Amino acid sequence: MKKVKVAIIGPGNIGSDLMYKVFRSDTPEMSYMAGIVESEGIIRARQFGVKTSIEGIDPILEDNEIKIVFEATSAKAHLANAPRLKAAGKIAIDLTPAAVGPYVVPCVNLDKLSEEVNFNMVTCGGQATVPIAYAINRAADSEYTEIVSCISSKSAGQGTRANIDEFTETTAKALETLGGADKGKAIIILNPAEPPIMMTNTIYSIVRRPDENAIRESVCQIIEQIQKYVPGYRLRTPPILDGNKVTAIIEVEGAGDFLPKYSGNLDIINSAAIEVAEKIARERFLK
Repeated sequence: MKKVKVAIIGPGNIGSDLMYKVFRSDTPEMSYMAGIVESEGIIRARQFGVKTSIEGIDPILEDNEIKIVFEATSAKAHLANAPRLKAAGKIAIDLTPAAVGPYVVPCVNLDKLSEEVNFNMVTCGGQATVPIAYAINRAADSEYTEIVSCISSKSAGQGTRANIDEFTETTAKALETLGGADKGKAIIILNPAEPPIMMTNTIYSIVRRPDENAIRESVCQIIEQIQKYVPGYRLRTPPILDGNKVTAIIEVEGAGDFLPKYSGNLDIINSAAIEVAEKIARERFLK
């Protein structure tokens, strides 16, 4: 089967897990892994026969066969890389909170972005909570949505820790622009518990049209859609209505491709990114 060549910038935990997910996809083909030092991720990619570079993105820009590029570095790095990738005709799938392109949560708005060249994957917390916020809003009209994303300290790498401010700002904005809330707020907690906890996300909404049955039906529908690309995504506590306040709790178990299964935070954003790449590949390059 014909595939579309892709590259990954950033050979850390996210980039390495992405590589494993690309390997088992029937649409993207892993072509290049780029970094700036001879890291474990670079060595690992090379051992799998993937071309590597420690000279940044220049070799990727020069390779005309590479059509899609995953950015798995930092918000600051993508702000610098984005215009260069665009000028080189590459489609960027951004896993940082740089917010260069439009926010993308596959089950919410991917079908509406057929002409974009830069896809911003929001944040791990955004991928986990925006769908629930969206489902609550379409059923009950949300005035305010607040999420608390709790992840294991062990699944928070350097990139996550360096982007805490961007995480909260970007996720809150996505709760408004995609989730439909008039006002959004995001909080992240790094939990050092042993054994490590699964990613857990609590979603609170204040709604104008409280209807518990309608809210539960809407949430269950969106969960079925997410589980098509994140099988470990599940309701821990179904939506509970108290007056005009809705509370729901989501748990995310990772697939265990490269990272431990408790790293659902990294797994969900990577799985969403692969979902985007597969759709782009099918619709733009494999017709």
